[in-house]
Amino acid sequence: MIGFSRKMKIMDRPNERKVHSRDIPILGGLAIYISFLISVFLFEPVHRIHDAVLVGSFFIIMVGIVDDVHGLKPWEKLIGQILAATIVIFLGDIQVDFVHLPFGGTLHFGQLSIPITYFWIIGVTNAINFIDGLDGLSAGVSVIALISISGMAFLMNDHYVYLIALVLVGSILGFLPYNFYPAKIFMGDTGALFLGFIISVLSLLGFKNITFISFIVPILILGVPISDTFLAIVRRVVHKRPISKPDQSHLHHCLMNIGFTHLEAVILIYAISSLFALSAFIFSMTTVSGSLFLLFLVLFFLELLIEKVGLVHHQYKPILKLFDNVRVIRQKNK
Repeated sequence: MIGFSRKMKIMDRPNERKVHSRDIPILGGLAIYISFLISVFLFEPVHRIHDAVLVGSFFIIMVGIVDDVHGLKPWEKLIGQILAATIVIFLGDIQVDFVHLPFGGTLHFGQLSIPITYFWIIGVTNAINFIDGLDGLSAGVSVIALISISGMAFLMNDHYVYLIALVLVGSILGFLPYNFYPAKIFMGDTGALFLGFIISVLSLLGFKNITFISFIVPILILGVPISDTFLAIVRRVVHKRPISKPDQSHLHHCLMNIGFTHLEAVILIYAISSLFALSAFIFSMTTVSGSLFLLFLVLFFLELLIEKVGLVHHQYKPILKLFDNVRVIRQKNK
């Protein structure tokens, strides 16, 4: 793929938003996809949704290739994602119908089940794509998420999700040495959209229709890309910018702005992703009260991180300012 990308001149060229300073081959996602397909055909997994997963992933790969080669407008990519999600939802008959609430009762989504499923698939697909800003970042975060999903699936005896997740982990790990800093090849939108799509579907298969706790687990596993995407939307709304317009205020940008190197920022985000994944495992195994307490701690940590690196705005620091005020009051009292 490195040689093919260079020969066909399918390269990611530097600009003011990007951190690399030279042309980089960009069809690494196709290498991940081909490896994934070969492995899947060798293992021949059986599941009612398997054909829909393969057809939907092929469609999203085509969208990514066209975007990497020719460039697509945001609304054109969105249409492609909607069509790929439609294949899985209707051909594979997968949707989030209900969740059991932690203190009793069941919340049925009714007519909202299909829109919620669309929102999840498209949201996670774009979340993985949005964090693909540093060498090895999106690939490494995806590996951490997929290992967590496969571990959960193993505990739940969901052999299909367990197998597909591990196969994809192997495909990404084969690619990561060439993508890690300094990268010899990027996965491009081809890889980022494909990984996001598969991760969204596997998390739906593994955790749908169970409990509120299980509903939160995939959100925790994907805590970094989901929170980064959500904050990007908030940030653009606050600054009155189009939601689809890129900026340089994602988590990896903010970390580098406050002094971290390229490699340090990637490793730190790996660590944060691993903490989210670990919290998801603990969250699924503890009591309801313990789960809610852990969720509070995770959200508190996330808020501190947001304020410290300036993910929303450099002046948005309510908790840090509160700590400063308390410290000033204590010093005065002394």
